Amino acid sequence: MKVKITILGTGTSQGIPVIGSDHPVCLSKDPRDKRLRVSSAIEVEGKRFVIDCGPDFRQQMLVNDINSFDALLFTHEHADHTAGLDDLRPFFFRQGAIQCYMSDRVHESLQERFRYMMTTTDKYPGVADLDVHIFDTDDFIVEGISITPVGADHGLLPVHGFRIGNLAYMTDVKTMKPAEKQKLLGLDVLIINALRYEAHRTHLNVEEALELVRELQPKRTYFTHISHHLGFHAEVEKSLPENVFLAYDNLQITTDS
Repeated sequence: MKVKITILGTGTSQGIPVIGSDHPVCLSKDPRDKRLRVSSAIEVEGKRFVIDCGPDFRQQMLVNDINSFDALLFTHEHADHTAGLDDLRPFFFRQGAIQCYMSDRVHESLQERFRYMMTTTDKYPGVADLDVHIFDTDDFIVEGISITPVGADHGLLPVHGFRIGNLAYMTDVKTMKPAEKQKLLGLDVLIINALRYEAHRTHLNVEEALELVRELQPKRTYFTHISHHLGFHAEVEKSLPENVFLAYDNLQITTDS
């Protein structure tokens, strides 16, 4: 089963360039150093799934000419992954209720923060209807496609990545339990966060991400959720091991099998 992923955004919660920053990476002319907030779109067997809906969602849909998708998957509730929820409206107007898959924790957070959308009474007119499906630890089926949720910890906050076929997308990971790592064995492609070289309380740094790559041994790995403190894309890419790469916005990757 071939799986294609388009990396819609590879930046941290502030994006790159950071507003008002004179850091050299923020001033870079290399388009690979311009990073929107993390998100991706996965295409498999004629279906398209979008992962996360952050504040750059509208721009990402326009740039990549995405006019429809079959389901929206959420990794966790932080604003850089959910703040674009209201921009689902044009999709709702075109295709009806948006099929959304999330953990119970994410659902509770969105109900509080987007009450005007999520309420069943006194709902604001014109907002998108969301058809919410709750997942936990078991595989779930979306439009005939089996999706494996992979749990991790973002500091003290539980997050989820997703495995579809031999491709897995993980972000905002700091630690993973052994049972969850088992779900990531035998991958053709792993996309995972690597924030910077310095240690961070809630994100993998490059050293930690590379250690996980050595443990899981995917055929290819792409780092995402990248801070400007990591450095210039062109320089960092040269320093990485064989078959480990920096992702960049609008990069398209296809699994080998």
